[in-house]
Amino acid sequence: MTSRDDTGGDVVVIGGGPAGSTAATLLARAGHAVTVFERARFPRAHVGESLLPATLAVLDDIGVLPAIESEGFVKKWGATMCWGRDSEPWSWYFKETNRRFPHAYQVWRPRFDQILLDHSKENGVDVREGVAVADVEFADGQPKVVLADGARVAARMVVDASGQSSLLARKLDLKVWDEAFRNLAVYAYFADCPHLPPPDDGNILIESCRDGWLWKIPLAQGLSSIGAVVDRDHGVRSIRDRGRRGLLAEQISGSNRIAALVGVREPTIEPVAVRDWSYAASRMTGPGYVLLGDAACFVDPLFSTGVHLAISAAHIGAAYVVSALDDPAFATDAAGAFERLYRTQYEHFHELARLFYAGNRSVDSYFWEARRLTGANTPPREAFVRAVSGQAAAGYERSVLSRGALPTAFAEIAETVKPIDVSADVANLRPALAPGLELVQTAVLGDGRFERGYAVRGEYRVDLPVSPLVAHLVDRVGRSGGRQSIGELSEAIVEAHGLPGSKATPALLAAARLLVRDQVFVVAR
Repeated sequence: MTSRDDTGGDVVVIGGGPAGSTAATLLARAGHAVTVFERARFPRAHVGESLLPATLAVLDDIGVLPAIESEGFVKKWGATMCWGRDSEPWSWYFKETNRRFPHAYQVWRPRFDQILLDHSKENGVDVREGVAVADVEFADGQPKVVLADGARVAARMVVDASGQSSLLARKLDLKVWDEAFRNLAVYAYFADCPHLPPPDDGNILIESCRDGWLWKIPLAQGLSSIGAVVDRDHGVRSIRDRGRRGLLAEQISGSNRIAALVGVREPTIEPVAVRDWSYAASRMTGPGYVLLGDAACFVDPLFSTGVHLAISAAHIGAAYVVSALDDPAFATDAAGAFERLYRTQYEHFHELARLFYAGNRSVDSYFWEARRLTGANTPPREAFVRAVSGQAAAGYERSVLSRGALPTAFAEIAETVKPIDVSADVANLRPALAPGLELVQTAVLGDGRFERGYAVRGEYRVDLPVSPLVAHLVDRVGRSGGRQSIGELSEAIVEAHGLPGSKATPALLAAARLLVRDQVFVVAR
């Protein structure tokens, strides 16, 4: 029960989905009093069943992964696609790039989300289900959440994790729709459909077709999530003419492999349609608030990034809130670092999806012709670097792009940005700092909070945090411009700062090897 004027503690979180519950747990574990208002009562239906391995790292960090692992969700080892230069299926696997988590899960979202929210309660979060938030007021420097019954709840910070309703982004006119993905999705669940043969039986299957593409996700207890993504205007017309069930049936029948797996089976629920679902807020933080998950941005679901972006945003968003509450003078720096990290992740998946749409030649139709690279505003190098550089969340970027029919220029760009082999005698190399990169003092993500530190920054890349020792090396390489060797620069750092060479020199050489490999340092060839 909420009185007409109440307090939500330090932080009020709007929405109890993956972004809201994860942020609430992290904030409670950091010692803050947190209240979550969730308009639904869990379990509640939700689409977005396919996870990425990087998501599991955050779930492990907050202590909920054992509960996820014991639930019996289907293990997802990768993805199988009928997409790219031809229509034959091909697969990629997480184990190729992720040793810690070689698989993810295909989850039943009503249960998955409830596990996360229950975990928040176990960590001391005040969770109030069935309580809708109508508005947020900002006055006298303190936000107040206005509930549907008119009660006002004060807090020091509001976390908007309200999902695609995007409460604050709409209120503050921050929501910018993405013209690159003017799509509509219609989906439902089917019982007892066969899956792909092992080892791909846990994979998501994605198949391009004339009007767009379809997904089939194997779930526990014999269910499959099946949906179609089509052009928004085409989807609206089709739903008007034949209904959501008719549109989904039409798209399934237009496929090859998914149609064979579905056969004559009918959906177990009335299909659900979602349109205009790709967008990003022009600003994700402000005085007294932060936007997380779908409340901040959502990109086309081609690479199953919805839950990952939500939980990743909760991880860095909670760190921002902790920093802002504990050190208000540092809030602006922390907000800037949070937005750079979050927006770079979003743009990474956005460009990856856009390039992959543009490179599909397995189907010749108006839908695919309209999504070719011709007419794209993003320069090819910028698009490619955004899609493959400075982002370890997925690890399959080069694999999927290699399957598309992209212009020759992209193959040349790929050669210039891929990691290079580094010889053992790294001390003799004379590198320069790569063009466009600089060493900056900034807020960097630490252990549960942002801290003052150093990072290497450049266009289209995630900030690369470096230790003070490595910052000295980056600074000297930048000023040397290839005139001095790594060994000479390391000796100069050790001498200038009175460091023990037996410890500092190996650390500097190891860091240099990684920075050369990733082309932060470039060496003339």
